[in-house]
Amino acid sequence: MNLQSVKTIYLAEMSRSLRTVLQSIVSPVVSTSLYFVVFGAAIGSRISEVDGVSYGAFIVPGLIMLMLLTQSVSTASFGIFFPRFSGSIYEILSAPISYFEIVLGYVGAAATKSLILGLIVLGTARLFVPFTIQHPLIMLLFLTLTALTFSLLGFIIGIWADGFEKLQLVPLLVVTPLTFLGGTFYSIDMLPPVWQAVTLLNPVVYLVSGFRWSFYGTGDVSIWASLLVIALFLVVSLAVVNWIFKSGYRLKP
Repeated sequence: MNLQSVKTIYLAEMSRSLRTVLQSIVSPVVSTSLYFVVFGAAIGSRISEVDGVSYGAFIVPGLIMLMLLTQSVSTASFGIFFPRFSGSIYEILSAPISYFEIVLGYVGAAATKSLILGLIVLGTARLFVPFTIQHPLIMLLFLTLTALTFSLLGFIIGIWADGFEKLQLVPLLVVTPLTFLGGTFYSIDMLPPVWQAVTLLNPVVYLVSGFRWSFYGTGDVSIWASLLVIALFLVVSLAVVNWIFKSGYRLKP
């Protein structure tokens, strides 16, 4: 493996995030903090507990997951879209570096940034509400798998998009709505039976539930079902990325 090439791509992407620290770091943290203030104060005063957990603490895992999904997708998609837009991607493709190493550099940087943001928001949440983490290793596993998987999804979107409008299409119209409807601010047990069945078709439900289980030991679905869904999502994303490079989809001039 050409580790020097991977390191070069990785550090270039990480430095891009540091150059735009207000947009890439501060803005997501402030936005998530506002969710704590608005939902924790407005709704928390009306709902004391959910599944034996105070409402303010209950929404912490969901809000971290909301930020993690959106930031992973947007960071990775822009990271690969801009070289395609500027034409510099062809220099990378002609260099003595494998497709795996290209993906590792771009996706690794996006996942790292998302993980850092997730940990910052986790620390920030402690300023608003007290909460416990019963299974810290499972929490870190979910953070890592989710950041990696959705960074791969963002990489796919960055290859697919042929303009800045399409670049925002999936995150705004698909990822964010699914996250809001995936139990971020509520337990699906609060829904009527019919809507519970419909909600279980939303893959984000399993991510939020599994991540919440790592905090409080309770979730809307089994922890094993959550791990299975994120593993399947990761395998499918890897398969799509592999097909993109083998077929040259949107990469060949």
